[in-house]
Amino acid sequence: MKTIIHNSWQEMLEDEFNQPYYSELREFLKTEYASQVIYPDMYHIYSALELTPYEEVKVVILGQDPYHGPNQAHGLSFSVQPGIKTPPSLVNIYKELQDDLGYTPASHGFLESWAKQGVLLLNAVLTVRAGQAYSHRGQGWEKLTDAVIQKLNEREKPIVFILWGKPAQEKSRMIDTSKHVIITAPHPSPLSAHRGFFGSKPFSKTNDALLALGEEPINWQLPETVS
Repeated sequence: MKTIIHNSWQEMLEDEFNQPYYSELREFLKTEYASQVIYPDMYHIYSALELTPYEEVKVVILGQDPYHGPNQAHGLSFSVQPGIKTPPSLVNIYKELQDDLGYTPASHGFLESWAKQGVLLLNAVLTVRAGQAYSHRGQGWEKLTDAVIQKLNEREKPIVFILWGKPAQEKSRMIDTSKHVIITAPHPSPLSAHRGFFGSKPFSKTNDALLALGEEPINWQLPETVS
């Protein structure tokens, strides 16, 4: 079996990679990448899992599918590549972060420093056609990301799950709340942020939960310079 993810996630998801649905997903993606513009580029599909190994996950922020504009998506939910304009949902996340913890919004939208601290920035669907939101839904990605959530749920060490919006909150059925912590709010998109995302204080709630679990809190302040 070819190595797909270069850390503990490879072994955790080995069974999934051997399933018929994953073979079908691979064939679908080969055709899509050969014939369409697909985001992120194929080398960044698994960036979230590469940057945050299974045993290092402290927090999960679940998105829906990658950004579908040029050069935005790079495999981390809500994050964009350095030099790309911060998208509206992330602008709202930064507003809430400032309101919650007083942190000045970064001038970029690159969230890698969160991922390296144990924040798994996972989308439910990991690829998308340019300009066509949710165009790769129902092709098998949901089964794989369900497996990721289930594997995390099985872990002894508790995790904080941040679920924004209905699609993310549907995954809560797989999470044992007697062990793990779930923080929910409406999605930060401009369409729904005013329905309760603003004022939900997810960052301080997450750090309070981590401290209560005896874990180091996350430093949510993003570095201004991006390597």
